[in-house]
Order: sequence, then C-alpha cells, then structure tokens
Amino acid sequence: MSIRDTAAQDRPVAATSSSASKRRRPWLLAGAAGVGTIAIAAWLLSGWSAGGRSVDASRVRISEVKRGDLVRDISADGRVIAANSPTLYAIAAGTVTLKVVAGDVVKQDQALAEIDSPELRSKLAQEQATLASLEAEAGRSELDAQLARSNARKAYDQAQIERTAAIRDLERQQRGFEGGAVAQVDVARAQDELKKADIGLAHAREDAGLQGQGAGLDTRNKRLLADRQRAIVIETQRQVDALTLRAPFDGQVGQVQIAQRANVAANAPVLSVVDLAVFEVEIKVPESFARDLGIGMPAQITSGAGEPYAAQVSAVSPEVVNGEVTSRLRFTGKQPPGLRQNQRLSARIVLDTRRNVLMVERGPFLEQSGGRFAYVVDGSHAVRRPIQAGASSLSAVEIVSGVQPGERVVVSGSDQFDNAESIRLSGE
Repeated sequence: MSIRDTAAQDRPVAATSSSASKRRRPWLLAGAAGVGTIAIAAWLLSGWSAGGRSVDASRVRISEVKRGDLVRDISADGRVIAANSPTLYAIAAGTVTLKVVAGDVVKQDQALAEIDSPELRSKLAQEQATLASLEAEAGRSELDAQLARSNARKAYDQAQIERTAAIRDLERQQRGFEGGAVAQVDVARAQDELKKADIGLAHAREDAGLQGQGAGLDTRNKRLLADRQRAIVIETQRQVDALTLRAPFDGQVGQVQIAQRANVAANAPVLSVVDLAVFEVEIKVPESFARDLGIGMPAQITSGAGEPYAAQVSAVSPEVVNGEVTSRLRFTGKQPPGLRQNQRLSARIVLDTRRNVLMVERGPFLEQSGGRFAYVVDGSHAVRRPIQAGASSLSAVEIVSGVQPGERVVVSGSDQFDNAESIRLSGE
C-alpha cells in the first residue's frame, strides 16, 4: 500500500516585493561601493595629473635667489714656465766645442760653445784685404784731387799774372802813343793782348772750379766703395764673433741639442738658456670664457704655501684646442721664491664685477634649457617658469627676469622632470 505525497496539491506562488528587494540589496551595495571606488580613483588621478610626476626632493639641489655682487672670475691650475727661454743657433756650419752641460748656471756673456768655421774666417780675411785695397784707392783719389786742384790754382794764378802784364803793357803803349814815340798799331796790339789775358783768366777760373768738382766726385765715389766694403767686413766680423755662443742673460743651461765636437749645419739649434729670474704661469681656460679674456686683465696666483701674488694676463692663444684656450699670466710684482719650471700653481682671473644683481647658484639647469627656463619651487611643487639668464661665474649666475628674491630654484636634478610643467617634490 503506497502513501500518497502532496505533489498534486502544490502550486507556484509569485514572490512578494519585499523578498525581491532583499535579494537586490547586496547588488546595490556592491554597485555603490564600485562607484565610490571609481570616484576616489578619479580624484587621485586628478591630483596626480595636477602635480605631474613625483620626484624625491633629496635627488635635486635647490638654491635660493639672492641679491648681491656677482664676481665673474676664472679659476684654474697652471704650470710655471720660463718667460725667457731662447734657443741659440749656429751662425755657420762647423765643428762645435761645448763649454757647458745641461743644468749649468751661467752668467751673462759667458761663452757656452764655440763653432770652428774655416770658411767664414777665410771670408773675413778676404773682405778685410779688399777693404784695405779700396781704402788705398780712396786715399790715392784724394791725393789726385789735391794735385788737380793745385794745378788749377796754378793756371789761374798764371792767368792773373798775364793779365796784369797785359794791363801794364797797354798803359806803356798808350803813354808812348801820346808822346809820339809809339804807333797806333802798337796800342791796338796791346789792347788785344789785354783782352786775350782777360779771356784766359776767365777760363782759368772756370777750369779751377770744374777741376775741384771733378776731383771731389771721384774721391767721394772711391770713399763710398770703401765704406761699403767696411760694412761687409763689420758684418762678417759679427758673424765670426757669433761663432762663440754666449749667454744672453744670467740663467741656466736648458737642453743641449748637439753632442760634443759634432759637426753642425748652419742655423741648426745648439742649446737653450733659461732665465730663472722671470717666470710666467700657463693656464688653460674653457672656450666659453675665452671671448672675455683680454691682455692686461688682473689676476692672482697662489703659491704652494697659500700666499697670493698679483699678476696679469700677458698672452692669449688665438686658437682653441680640445675646447680650451691657452693663456699666460705674468707676475706684476714680486714672484714666489724658489719657482721651478712645470711647477703647479693655482690661478684666478677676475673678469668683471656686477653690483646688486639677482643671482642664484650655478648648476646644470643652465645647460639643460639654454638659460630660458627654470623650475621654481612653490610649496611641494616645482613649476617650470621662463627666465632670462645673464652673466655667469664659476659659482653663480645672474637672473635678469623671471624670479624674485627669496624664491627657490632647482639648480640640479631637473633633468629628471622631462620638461613637465609641474613636478611634485616628495619629502619637501
């Protein structure tokens, strides 16, 4: 006997509104939580976008804008070099006899080396003989000129005597004619003799002047030839004297460039002499500062003991090598004692001083934006702001516009900002 269940009596019943709301409530709560999460994320995203990206403040260097005097200077390490270090050359080919070695202390005009040049000494003897011959010819020419002038004066005096005799003869003939003892023709002949004497006297006077001028010109030419030869002898004698190389000043023998008793060619270097009394300091200046350098600018050189010495720029190289320009500094007063070549010293060159300007510590931000932009710290953010940079020194740079005194500028580490308009500095 089976027992019947109640399946035939069951029927579906519609759900009430209260039960349905109970089933939807978890879904509504989950949706509200999702909307809130989205809103919070949107708010955080808006804050993130407003601050750009975040950078740790310890990774950047910040400097305050101040007003003060900007001193533009250049500091560099230099080496000591001798201001006077000439090299002595052979005046002619020959055999060299050295009288010193490298490092010897020498005095001015001391003989350092001698060159044996038979050709040059023979040339000197020949030129001296030629000079003696020309001087003898000049002396002979002077004697000939004196003889010519003497003969001219003799002829002139003779003409004067003949004229005087002609005058006397004419007077005698006229008195005889007046007394009836002399014919008219004799008077006329005496008058002709007087005219002839006058003509002879005039020619004698003219010849005396021409003889004197001609003799003087010939003597002058011979004397000029002798003077020319004397100049040649003096020059050749100078070359022979220069065969002995002498110290141009008190100093020390530097490098000897030829061996003892070696045969040297003309104009070949023999040795160098270093002046130990006058030193200069050679420094290398960055190319960016080279255009501001000028000869005569004041400088300061610090010795190894830390004592400063006044100096000035004496030379600036016209070429750039490896981004640097070579310059020389010369001591204007006393120089440090005991200097040696290639000794290292510190040097400082003052370019100019700008009074009461806005300035900030110099940093890589200048090169990154070309001096046109800087990140100014505003609270916990660094804002990119256009600026105008002016003159710069090794430690500071002038800010012409874009910032105010007291503001802070990121001078190093701004390369991490990727040119963003605003950066949040965490830990600031």
